[in-house]
Amino acid sequence: MKKMSLRTRVLTGAVAAAALGAGTFGAMSASASTPAAAPAAAVKADASDRNLQQSTHLTVAAATKAAQATLDAAKKENQRVSVAVVDRNGNTIVTLRGDGAGPQSPESAVKKAYTAVSWNAPTSELVKRLEQAPNLKDIPGTLFLAGGAPVQVKGAPVAGIGVAGAPSGDLDEKFAAAGVAALGK
Repeated sequence: MKKMSLRTRVLTGAVAAAALGAGTFGAMSASASTPAAAPAAAVKADASDRNLQQSTHLTVAAATKAAQATLDAAKKENQRVSVAVVDRNGNTIVTLRGDGAGPQSPESAVKKAYTAVSWNAPTSELVKRLEQAPNLKDIPGTLFLAGGAPVQVKGAPVAGIGVAGAPSGDLDEKFAAAGVAALGK
């Protein structure tokens, strides 16, 4: 058997690797383009299906309107605050940091909004519950300080507005209430 030169061996190896790679890529492409089989039992998406639940959520436009109304209410009283609006699941829809608001205020606003929507109550009321159940404050993502207000539709929470940065929680909550009121206009 004739011995191959180094150059021939390198070229032969490169061609083999390229052929193997092309075959693997072709197989992957073919399997990726094959449509997946439909699930055995699909859930019907109609109003009569009891497996589905509809929920109400604020639009980004509505959340922004509420947040801006909150900032405007604070500005009228020369307060520098941040405001956050979260959906029913606690996901942030919009956060606005007012001019001159402290660096801690955006995060505090989100936590107050989350706390308000989680318990469907203003956070000033929830602070009172800590006397009976002090461990509530240990729940991740919550902040039991006045400044959060729930947004309700037919008594059910659909969002929360949180405000942080004013010198008192009462002011924060007053501004959050202005944001909630703006949604009714």
